[in-house]
Amino acid sequence: MKRKIFLVASLCSMVVLTGCKSREKAYRQAFELAQENEQTTTTPTTPVAVVTTPTEVKETPVQPVTPVQPSTVDNVEVRTIDAGFTVLPGYNPLKAYSVQVGSFVTQANAERAAATLKQEGYDARVLQTNEVIKGRTGWFRVIASSFDDKASAVSSRESLRSRYPDAWILYRK
Repeated sequence: MKRKIFLVASLCSMVVLTGCKSREKAYRQAFELAQENEQTTTTPTTPVAVVTTPTEVKETPVQPVTPVQPSTVDNVEVRTIDAGFTVLPGYNPLKAYSVQVGSFVTQANAERAAATLKQEGYDARVLQTNEVIKGRTGWFRVIASSFDDKASAVSSRESLRSRYPDAWILYRK
């Protein structure tokens, strides 16, 4: 019985191993096809003579054009905190428009992020909100910069986008 199983298994393996072998005929056909394609792409073409006639060119004075850039400041979305907030002691008060770069559950993490921003030259602040987010109250938000006008806030947010892609503008009511 074992002998029959061994013979059948060896016969099957021989069929499988020899049946998958590439044939020389298939290689030859692929080689001939590749050579035929190469010959059709490298056939020389006859040069075509291009005749140009001289034309008279009139020079006109060029007026400089100053591109008008649309003001995107008006289209920028701003958010507000409806539940109220308090700026932590030791930080400057918020102005009308602020750029928020992070929101943390713990005060220590928020202050660490604010310290990093201060080292980079930003006037960072930490504020605590009274709103409920994901079932938790009292989130600590990190504000990178605060401005009186929206255009300055948008400019600051764009400069922070490389490091903080989710930065957004907070409007203080």
